[in-house]
Amino acid sequence: MSLELKGVTVRYPAGTGFLTAVDGIDIVVPKGGTLGLVGESGCGKSSVARAIVGLVPITRGRLFLDGKDYTSQRKRDSREFRRRVQLIFQDPYSSLNPRMTVGEMIREGLRLRGTAARTEAARILDLVGLSASALQSYPHQFSGGQRQRIAIARALAVGPELIINDEVTSALDVSVQATILNLLRDLQRELGLSYLFISHDLSIVRFMSDAIAVMYLGQVVEAGSTNHIFQATEHPYTKALIASVPDVGTAPRPPAVSGELPDPRQPPPGCRFHTRCPVGPLKFPDRRICMTSDPQLTANQRSNRAACHFASTGPGVQTVEPRRESGTIPIRS
Repeated sequence: MSLELKGVTVRYPAGTGFLTAVDGIDIVVPKGGTLGLVGESGCGKSSVARAIVGLVPITRGRLFLDGKDYTSQRKRDSREFRRRVQLIFQDPYSSLNPRMTVGEMIREGLRLRGTAARTEAARILDLVGLSASALQSYPHQFSGGQRQRIAIARALAVGPELIINDEVTSALDVSVQATILNLLRDLQRELGLSYLFISHDLSIVRFMSDAIAVMYLGQVVEAGSTNHIFQATEHPYTKALIASVPDVGTAPRPPAVSGELPDPRQPPPGCRFHTRCPVGPLKFPDRRICMTSDPQLTANQRSNRAACHFASTGPGVQTVEPRRESGTIPIRS
Protein backbone atom coordinates (compact mmCIF):
# COMPACT_ATOMS: atom_id res chain seq x y z
CA MET A 1 0.00 0.00 0.00
CA SER A 2 1.31 3.46 -0.87
CA LEU A 3 0.77 6.52 1.31
CA GLU A 4 0.92 10.07 -0.03
CA LEU A 5 0.73 13.38 1.82
CA LYS A 6 0.13 16.48 -0.29
CA GLY A 7 0.64 19.89 1.30
CA VAL A 8 -0.15 18.59 4.78
CA THR A 9 -0.11 21.15 7.59
CA VAL A 10 -0.57 20.43 11.31
CA ARG A 11 -1.17 23.19 13.85
CA TYR A 12 -1.54 23.16 17.63
CA PRO A 13 -3.12 25.87 19.81
CA ALA A 14 -0.37 27.90 21.54
CA GLY A 15 -1.50 30.68 23.82
CA THR A 16 -3.56 33.12 21.77
CA GLY A 17 -2.27 31.74 18.47
CA PHE A 18 -1.08 28.54 16.86
CA LEU A 19 2.14 26.57 16.54
CA THR A 20 2.63 25.17 13.06
CA ALA A 21 4.40 21.87 13.68
CA VAL A 22 4.14 20.64 10.07
CA ASP A 23 4.01 23.17 7.26
CA GLY A 24 2.78 21.98 3.86
CA ILE A 25 4.84 18.83 3.40
CA ASP A 26 4.70 16.43 0.46
CA ILE A 27 5.92 12.87 1.01
CA VAL A 28 5.27 9.45 -0.54
CA VAL A 29 5.74 6.06 1.15
CA PRO A 30 6.27 3.53 -1.66
CA LYS A 31 4.28 0.31 -1.73
CA GLY A 32 6.31 -2.44 -0.07
CA GLY A 33 9.17 -0.02 0.61
CA THR A 34 10.39 2.33 3.32
CA LEU A 35 10.52 6.11 3.48
CA GLY A 36 12.85 7.41 6.16
CA LEU A 37 11.80 10.70 7.78
CA VAL A 38 14.74 12.31 9.56
CA GLY A 39 15.54 15.55 11.38
CA GLU A 40 16.36 17.06 14.76
CA SER A 41 14.04 16.78 17.73
CA GLY A 42 11.26 19.33 17.38
CA CYS A 43 11.25 19.39 13.58
CA GLY A 44 7.73 17.89 13.33
CA LYS A 45 8.44 14.22 12.55
CA SER A 46 6.19 12.79 15.27
CA SER A 47 3.44 15.26 14.40
CA VAL A 48 3.45 13.80 10.89
CA ALA A 49 3.00 10.31 12.36
CA ARG A 50 0.19 11.40 14.65
CA ALA A 51 -1.60 13.26 11.88
CA ILE A 52 -1.51 10.22 9.61
CA VAL A 53 -3.21 7.95 12.15
CA GLY A 54 -5.72 10.61 13.24
CA LEU A 55 -4.35 11.42 16.70
CA VAL A 56 -4.16 15.09 15.64
CA PRO A 57 -6.19 16.80 12.90
CA ILE A 58 -4.81 17.75 9.52
CA THR A 59 -5.25 21.52 9.29
CA ARG A 60 -4.63 21.70 5.56
CA GLY A 61 -3.61 19.37 2.72
CA ARG A 62 -4.58 15.86 1.67
CA LEU A 63 -3.76 12.28 2.70
CA PHE A 64 -4.14 9.40 0.25
CA LEU A 65 -3.89 5.61 0.56
CA ASP A 66 -3.52 3.92 -2.81
CA GLY A 67 -4.96 7.06 -4.38
CA LYS A 68 -8.07 7.16 -2.14
CA ASP A 69 -8.59 10.30 -0.06
CA TYR A 70 -8.52 9.69 3.71
CA THR A 71 -7.96 13.29 4.79
CA SER A 72 -11.07 13.70 6.93
CA GLN A 73 -10.84 12.84 10.61
CA ARG A 74 -13.85 10.56 10.25
CA LYS A 75 -12.15 8.44 7.60
CA ARG A 76 -8.91 8.19 9.58
CA ASP A 77 -10.91 7.09 12.63
CA SER A 78 -12.67 4.40 10.62
CA ARG A 79 -12.24 0.70 11.26
CA GLU A 80 -10.87 0.20 7.73
CA PHE A 81 -8.15 2.83 8.12
CA ARG A 82 -7.11 1.63 11.59
CA ARG A 83 -6.73 -1.87 10.21
CA ARG A 84 -4.62 -0.80 7.25
CA VAL A 85 -2.34 1.69 9.04
CA GLN A 86 -0.67 1.15 12.41
CA LEU A 87 1.67 3.27 14.53
CA ILE A 88 4.42 1.89 16.77
CA PHE A 89 5.41 4.43 19.40
CA GLN A 90 8.87 5.39 20.63
CA ASP A 91 8.64 4.29 24.25
CA PRO A 92 7.67 0.64 24.84
CA TYR A 93 7.36 1.37 28.56
CA SER A 94 4.48 3.82 28.19
CA SER A 95 2.82 2.64 24.97
CA LEU A 96 1.51 -0.64 26.43
CA ASN A 97 -1.46 -0.83 28.80
CA PRO A 98 -0.05 -2.11 32.12
CA ARG A 99 -3.45 -3.56 33.12
CA MET A 100 -3.78 -5.79 30.07
CA THR A 101 -1.98 -9.05 29.44
CA VAL A 102 -0.08 -9.49 26.21
CA GLY A 103 -2.77 -11.88 25.01
CA GLU A 104 -5.55 -9.35 25.68
CA MET A 105 -3.70 -6.64 23.75
CA ILE A 106 -3.07 -8.85 20.74
CA ARG A 107 -6.58 -10.28 20.69
CA GLU A 108 -7.95 -6.73 20.78
CA GLY A 109 -6.20 -6.16 17.46
CA LEU A 110 -7.24 -9.52 16.06
CA ARG A 111 -10.90 -8.60 16.54
CA LEU A 112 -10.50 -5.94 13.84
CA ARG A 113 -9.88 -8.88 11.51
CA GLY A 114 -12.84 -10.82 12.87
CA THR A 115 -10.90 -13.34 14.94
CA ALA A 116 -9.48 -13.60 18.44
CA ALA A 117 -8.20 -17.18 18.39
CA ARG A 118 -5.42 -18.05 20.80
CA THR A 119 -3.60 -19.93 18.04
CA GLU A 120 -3.48 -16.80 15.90
CA ALA A 121 -2.24 -14.72 18.84
CA ALA A 122 0.52 -17.27 19.42
CA ARG A 123 1.44 -17.12 15.73
CA ILE A 124 1.76 -13.34 15.90
CA LEU A 125 4.06 -13.62 18.91
CA ASP A 126 6.15 -16.18 17.07
CA LEU A 127 6.61 -13.70 14.22
CA VAL A 128 8.33 -11.28 16.60
CA GLY A 129 10.40 -13.93 18.35
CA LEU A 130 8.37 -14.46 21.53
CA SER A 131 6.83 -17.69 22.82
CA ALA A 132 3.14 -18.31 23.41
CA SER A 133 3.78 -18.35 27.16
CA ALA A 134 4.02 -14.54 27.00
CA LEU A 135 0.28 -14.31 26.32
CA GLN A 136 -0.55 -14.62 30.03
CA SER A 137 2.03 -12.06 31.19
CA TYR A 138 1.88 -8.30 31.74
CA PRO A 139 4.18 -5.67 30.17
CA HIS A 140 6.12 -4.97 33.37
CA GLN A 141 7.38 -8.55 33.33
CA PHE A 142 9.45 -7.95 30.18
CA SER A 143 12.61 -6.11 29.23
CA GLY A 144 12.59 -3.02 27.01
CA GLY A 145 13.44 -4.97 23.88
CA GLN A 146 10.78 -7.57 24.62
CA ARG A 147 8.20 -4.83 25.19
CA GLN A 148 8.99 -3.32 21.82
CA ARG A 149 8.50 -6.75 20.25
CA ILE A 150 5.11 -6.88 21.96
CA ALA A 151 4.28 -3.43 20.55
CA ILE A 152 5.22 -4.68 17.08
CA ALA A 153 3.07 -7.81 17.60
CA ARG A 154 0.12 -5.66 18.67
CA ALA A 155 0.47 -3.65 15.45
CA LEU A 156 0.74 -6.80 13.33
CA ALA A 157 -2.36 -8.31 14.93
CA VAL A 158 -4.73 -6.18 12.84
CA GLY A 159 -3.06 -7.26 9.58
CA PRO A 160 -1.77 -3.81 8.55
CA GLU A 161 -0.40 -2.87 5.16
CA LEU A 162 1.59 0.13 6.40
CA ILE A 163 3.37 0.61 9.73
CA ILE A 164 4.66 3.94 11.00
CA ASN A 165 7.75 3.38 13.14
CA ASP A 166 8.19 6.49 15.30
CA GLU A 167 11.70 6.42 16.84
CA VAL A 168 11.08 2.78 17.74
CA THR A 169 14.67 2.09 18.85
CA SER A 170 15.69 5.38 20.49
CA ALA A 171 14.66 4.24 24.00
CA LEU A 172 16.56 0.93 23.71
CA ASP A 173 20.15 -0.15 24.35
CA VAL A 174 22.37 -0.25 21.26
CA SER A 175 22.56 -4.05 21.10
CA VAL A 176 18.77 -4.31 21.45
CA GLN A 177 18.29 -1.66 18.75
CA ALA A 178 20.05 -3.91 16.25
CA THR A 179 17.79 -6.89 16.94
CA ILE A 180 14.63 -4.77 16.58
CA LEU A 181 15.81 -3.21 13.31
CA ASN A 182 16.71 -6.60 11.87
CA LEU A 183 13.32 -7.93 12.99
CA LEU A 184 11.52 -5.07 11.22
CA ARG A 185 13.45 -5.75 8.02
CA ASP A 186 12.61 -9.47 8.20
CA LEU A 187 8.91 -8.75 8.80
CA GLN A 188 8.78 -6.35 5.88
CA ARG A 189 10.22 -8.95 3.52
CA GLU A 190 7.96 -11.71 4.84
CA LEU A 191 4.70 -9.76 4.99
CA GLY A 192 5.18 -7.21 2.20
CA LEU A 193 4.73 -4.25 4.55
CA SER A 194 5.25 -0.57 3.75
CA TYR A 195 7.09 1.50 6.37
CA LEU A 196 7.34 5.14 7.31
CA PHE A 197 10.47 5.04 9.45
CA ILE A 198 10.97 8.10 11.64
CA SER A 199 14.30 8.71 13.36
CA HIS A 200 16.88 11.37 14.21
CA ASP A 201 19.67 8.82 13.55
CA LEU A 202 20.79 8.95 9.92
CA SER A 203 22.84 5.76 10.13
CA ILE A 204 19.72 3.81 11.11
CA VAL A 205 17.61 5.56 8.47
CA ARG A 206 20.21 4.69 5.84
CA PHE A 207 20.04 1.01 6.78
CA MET A 208 16.24 0.87 6.79
CA SER A 209 15.12 3.14 3.95
CA ASP A 210 14.66 3.10 0.19
CA ALA A 211 14.09 6.86 0.13
CA ILE A 212 14.63 9.67 2.65
CA ALA A 213 12.88 12.96 3.43
CA VAL A 214 14.77 15.43 5.61
CA MET A 215 12.71 17.75 7.82
CA TYR A 216 13.70 21.07 9.36
CA LEU A 217 11.35 23.20 11.44
CA GLY A 218 8.17 21.69 10.00
CA GLN A 219 9.24 21.56 6.36
CA VAL A 220 10.85 18.95 4.11
CA VAL A 221 14.11 20.52 2.92
CA GLU A 222 15.47 17.61 0.87
CA ALA A 223 14.09 14.35 -0.48
CA GLY A 224 15.38 11.60 -2.72
CA SER A 225 16.49 8.00 -2.90
CA THR A 226 18.76 6.85 -0.09
CA ASN A 227 21.65 6.45 -2.53
CA HIS A 228 21.33 9.99 -3.80
CA ILE A 229 20.85 11.54 -0.38
CA PHE A 230 24.14 10.07 0.80
CA GLN A 231 26.12 10.21 -2.45
CA ALA A 232 24.95 13.53 -3.89
CA THR A 233 23.64 15.61 -0.99
CA GLU A 234 22.38 19.05 -1.99
CA HIS A 235 21.00 20.83 1.07
CA PRO A 236 23.47 22.21 3.66
CA TYR A 237 21.30 20.93 6.51
CA THR A 238 21.37 17.38 5.14
CA LYS A 239 25.14 17.67 4.71
CA ALA A 240 25.40 18.74 8.34
CA LEU A 241 23.34 15.77 9.52
CA ILE A 242 25.48 13.35 7.51
CA ALA A 243 28.68 14.98 8.78
CA SER A 244 27.50 14.52 12.37
CA VAL A 245 27.19 10.72 12.03
CA PRO A 246 30.09 9.30 14.10
CA ASP A 247 32.63 6.90 12.63
CA VAL A 248 33.62 3.90 14.71
CA GLY A 249 37.14 4.32 16.09
CA THR A 250 37.45 8.06 15.40
CA ALA A 251 37.35 11.02 17.76
CA PRO A 252 33.97 12.74 18.28
CA ARG A 253 33.24 15.35 15.63
CA PRO A 254 32.38 18.96 16.45
CA PRO A 255 28.79 19.98 15.81
CA ALA A 256 28.22 20.46 12.08
CA VAL A 257 25.59 23.15 12.69
CA SER A 258 25.90 25.82 15.36
CA GLY A 259 23.08 27.42 17.29
CA GLU A 260 19.73 26.21 18.55
CA LEU A 261 16.64 25.29 16.57
CA PRO A 262 14.53 28.48 16.25
CA ASP A 263 11.23 28.82 18.06
CA PRO A 264 8.64 27.02 15.87
CA ARG A 265 6.01 29.51 17.06
CA GLN A 266 7.98 32.27 15.30
CA PRO A 267 10.00 30.67 12.49
CA PRO A 268 12.55 32.89 10.71
CA PRO A 269 11.38 34.58 7.50
CA GLY A 270 12.69 33.33 4.19
CA CYS A 271 14.64 30.10 4.44
CA ARG A 272 14.10 28.76 7.96
CA PHE A 273 17.63 27.38 8.07
CA HIS A 274 19.36 30.68 7.27
CA THR A 275 19.97 31.50 10.98
CA ARG A 276 22.28 28.45 11.23
CA CYS A 277 23.29 27.81 7.63
CA PRO A 278 27.03 27.51 6.87
CA VAL A 279 26.52 28.71 3.27
CA GLY A 280 23.92 31.40 3.99
CA PRO A 281 24.04 35.06 5.00
CA LEU A 282 25.88 34.28 8.25
CA LYS A 283 28.95 33.53 6.14
CA PHE A 284 28.08 35.30 2.88
CA PRO A 285 26.32 38.62 3.68
CA ASP A 286 25.38 39.18 0.03
CA ARG A 287 23.04 36.17 0.12
CA ARG A 288 20.17 38.17 1.55
CA ILE A 289 17.65 36.27 -0.55
CA CYS A 290 17.83 33.53 2.10
CA MET A 291 16.39 35.99 4.64
CA THR A 292 13.45 37.09 2.51
CA SER A 293 12.46 34.29 0.11
CA ASP A 294 11.32 30.81 1.15
CA PRO A 295 13.02 28.32 -1.23
CA GLN A 296 10.81 25.70 -2.83
CA LEU A 297 11.41 21.96 -2.84
CA THR A 298 12.24 21.51 -6.50
CA ALA A 299 13.98 18.78 -8.46
CA ASN A 300 17.55 19.41 -9.54
CA GLN A 301 20.14 17.86 -11.80
CA ARG A 302 21.29 15.39 -9.15
CA SER A 303 17.84 13.76 -8.95
CA ASN A 304 17.14 14.99 -5.41
CA ARG A 305 14.64 17.64 -4.42
CA ALA A 306 16.24 20.36 -2.31
CA ALA A 307 14.71 23.54 -0.86
CA CYS A 308 17.78 25.78 -0.98
CA HIS A 309 18.68 28.89 -3.00
CA PHE A 310 22.32 27.81 -3.06
CA ALA A 311 22.10 24.02 -3.23
CA SER A 312 25.28 22.32 -4.40
CA THR A 313 25.87 22.47 -8.12
CA GLY A 314 28.01 20.32 -10.34
CA PRO A 315 27.83 17.44 -12.81
CA GLY A 316 24.85 15.16 -12.53
CA VAL A 317 25.02 11.75 -10.94
CA GLN A 318 23.83 8.66 -12.73
CA THR A 319 20.38 7.68 -11.55
CA VAL A 320 20.28 4.35 -9.73
CA GLU A 321 17.44 2.33 -8.34
CA PRO A 322 16.79 2.96 -4.63
CA ARG A 323 18.61 0.28 -2.71
CA ARG A 324 19.17 -0.31 0.97
CA GLU A 325 22.32 -1.76 2.46
CA SER A 326 22.16 -5.55 2.39
CA GLY A 327 22.47 -7.89 5.33
CA THR A 328 21.70 -7.14 8.92
CA ILE A 329 23.00 -4.81 11.58
CA PRO A 330 25.65 -6.56 13.69
CA ILE A 331 24.50 -7.10 17.27
CA ARG A 332 26.99 -5.55 19.67
CA SER A 333 27.27 -6.72 23.24
